[in-house]
Amino acid sequence: MGVEDREHVRVLTLDRPDRRNALSTELQADLVEELLRVPEDGVRAVVVTGTGPAFCAGFDLKEIRAADERGERFRPPMDRPVRAVFEVVTEVPVPVIAALNGPAVAGGFELALACDLRVASPAVHFALPEAAIGMGANFGSVVLPKRIPMGIALEALFTGDRLTVEEAQRWGLVNRLVEPDAVLATALELADRIAANAPVSVRRMKETAVKALELPLWQGLRLDVGPNPYLSEDRKEGIAARLEKRPPRWAGR
Repeated sequence: MGVEDREHVRVLTLDRPDRRNALSTELQADLVEELLRVPEDGVRAVVVTGTGPAFCAGFDLKEIRAADERGERFRPPMDRPVRAVFEVVTEVPVPVIAALNGPAVAGGFELALACDLRVASPAVHFALPEAAIGMGANFGSVVLPKRIPMGIALEALFTGDRLTVEEAQRWGLVNRLVEPDAVLATALELADRIAANAPVSVRRMKETAVKALELPLWQGLRLDVGPNPYLSEDRKEGIAARLEKRPPRWAGR
């Protein structure tokens, strides 16, 4: 997996084009490791993309079959002694953007769903074909109905049929629809815009939005999660910079 830090933006590139960037055990571990390092490294936004014709084809079925043939016990995603990669993506304290360079299928669609924002081109499609191969799509089964209407989500899960990028955009799954050669640049531009804002504020907004999503309004308004921007040095700096008409110098505290 490729890792590149561009000032405060970390770019993680799935780099198994010969396997359509399938999520091998090693690749999952690499993703988890780099994402867990985000807070300590001062990263303010993350972009996840792929190489080759696909964003990600899901879990590596050849690796799974080889383990079956060796007689190894298969553990469902939530019964493993290591962190589930999709959970880790959702828990990254800074915004995570999927730059979809190609189709996102099965676990690849789930990886895209775990990200906060998605940039795609007309060449992209999405699918959760797990029902056709006896898998579970555990993460997708929980998250997709939270992102789009239940009937649309259930049809996608039950049939495994593709969602076109136009359908995905209609239901709010895609933030930007651009030409193929502009996907990564657009995602990076978005990440740079986010990283230019007060890090404490952005972290607070993400954590509040995620945790308040299914709470009653009165409970959501009373949430006090993550760093408090109102009590931060950055609040004073941001106001001063606005009044003095200069770029802010964020301390991140």
